[in-house]
Amino acid sequence: MTETESQSPGEQEAWTTWDTPSERWLLSGYTRDRRERKILLELAARILFPTVLVFSLYLLFAGHEHTGGGFSGGLVAGQAFVLRYLAGGRMDSSSTVSLQPPVLIGVGLTIATFISLVPLAFGGTVLESAIYTFTVPMLGQIKIVTSLFLDIGVYLLILGVVLDLLRTLGSAIEADVAAVERR
Repeated sequence: MTETESQSPGEQEAWTTWDTPSERWLLSGYTRDRRERKILLELAARILFPTVLVFSLYLLFAGHEHTGGGFSGGLVAGQAFVLRYLAGGRMDSSSTVSLQPPVLIGVGLTIATFISLVPLAFGGTVLESAIYTFTVPMLGQIKIVTSLFLDIGVYLLILGVVLDLLRTLGSAIEADVAAVERR
């Protein structure tokens, strides 16, 4: 008796609708042979990926009053994409981000450079920071430090570098593995 024959009709529908294209999360489950899939790693990536990204954003925004900032937040976000690459391969990690890594690197570098030089226009020094405090109804008092924008640029720069490394090194590794398998 097969697995689908032992299930009730309602269970068969739930089993078959799980693999519909609209619910795809990792492409490796649909492009790789079942024997090559790493189910436990795919499950861990599915659970940890959004959690690690949220933690990286916490590090980005809490960087001025606690340990963290753009560099550490970017590295943690990069590690989330490394986990996704390990679970799903190069195709999956490249389909996760809609922008190409060189674009992220360029935007991050542009933001960081611009924010670093803006104080010169106001008679300040390079990388000088200012604190602005204002009150928002229902949210209360909000304090924004201008160096947060520098950290956002660094975050995007580091994330772009990690994604570019995954794209270039990952494609070379996968090409070597494919060449060995053809032999």
